[in-house]
Amino acid sequence: MIQPQSAPEVNGDTRTAPLLLVADPESAMVQGLSGALEREGVEVTGVTDGAQALLQAGALQPDVVLVSASLPVIGAVEFVRAVRLTRAIPVLLGVGEGHAEQAVQALAAGATACVARPYRVPELLPLVQAAFSGESGIRRTLVVGNVELDVNAYQVKVNGRTVHLPLREFELLHYLMRNAHRTVTREQIMRHVWNSTDTTSTNTIAVHVKRLRARLGDNDDQLIQTVRGVGYRLIDKSA
Repeated sequence: MIQPQSAPEVNGDTRTAPLLLVADPESAMVQGLSGALEREGVEVTGVTDGAQALLQAGALQPDVVLVSASLPVIGAVEFVRAVRLTRAIPVLLGVGEGHAEQAVQALAAGATACVARPYRVPELLPLVQAAFSGESGIRRTLVVGNVELDVNAYQVKVNGRTVHLPLREFELLHYLMRNAHRTVTREQIMRHVWNSTDTTSTNTIAVHVKRLRARLGDNDDQLIQTVRGVGYRLIDKSA
C-alpha cells in the first residue's frame, strides 16, 4: 500500500495539486499520459531516462514516481534502489509483456506497486491522489474464495500457496477479480487487459483463460466460468 506523505512545500507554499514524475523512454506515451492526467488535476513532469529521473526526484520532490521497467541509462531496479536510500516516495513500476523479472526485482528493491504499461488513467489516478491526500484506504489486495491477489507485491496465492503467473495472466486475473460475480465480455477484457479494441482476437483470451485455470487448479471451470457467446465470470466456489 502506498505510504502517505505530507504535501511538500514548493517555494514556501504547500503544493495544492499532486505531482507525478513519469520516467519512460517513449516520449509520446509520456505526453499522452500527461495530458490525460492534467485534465484530472494532476501535475506531471516527464523524463526519458533513469538519470534524469533521479535528478528530478530530488529537485521536485514529487508525490509519486512512475518508472517504466524498460528505463534506459539507469534501469528501473537501480532507480528504485537509489531512491530508497534517501526517500520513502511511492514508486510505481510500469510493466508490459516480458517485464515479469524486472517487476519481481523492483518490488524486492522497494517499489510500491506494479501498474500496466501502456498506462491507464483509471488505474493510476487513485494511486496518485491517495499519495497526495494521505489516504491509506485504497484496497490493493483482492480475495475471492481461496484466491488472494496482492497487487502491490505482484503475488497470487491459492489456499495460501503462492502461484506464479506471467504478467498477462496476472492482469487477466486481476480484472476478473475486480469484477467478481459479474459477467465481463470479451470486448471488455480486450480493452482493459490488452488495451486493445480488436474484437477478432477472442482466441487469445480463450488461450490465456485456459492457462490461468490450469495454474489456479480450476480443473472443473467453476472458478472462471465461461458465459457462452458473451465472456467470462469469476465466482467464489465456496459461496
